[in-house]
Amino acid sequence: MLHPSYSDLMKVVNSEVEPGEAKVVNSRYSIVMATSRRARQIVAGDEPYVESDGKKALSVAVDELNQGKIRIISDEED
Repeated sequence: MLHPSYSDLMKVVNSEVEPGEAKVVNSRYSIVMATSRRARQIVAGDEPYVESDGKKALSVAVDELNQGKIRIISDEED
């Protein structure tokens, strides 16, 4: 099971969105894609932004997202 939950992660990602603006993340799919991309970067040798303590790359990526160390950007922001 994923801790924190998907809904908690979506709240973190959308926390900077002003009322009336479009949310950054509307689905679990966006969370899965973002964390899996970051996990692949960690596996490829990128340094984690949080303590890894032997955790798997996906768990580290989820922790980074939950702590606000990484963020999801829309295609328009690229």
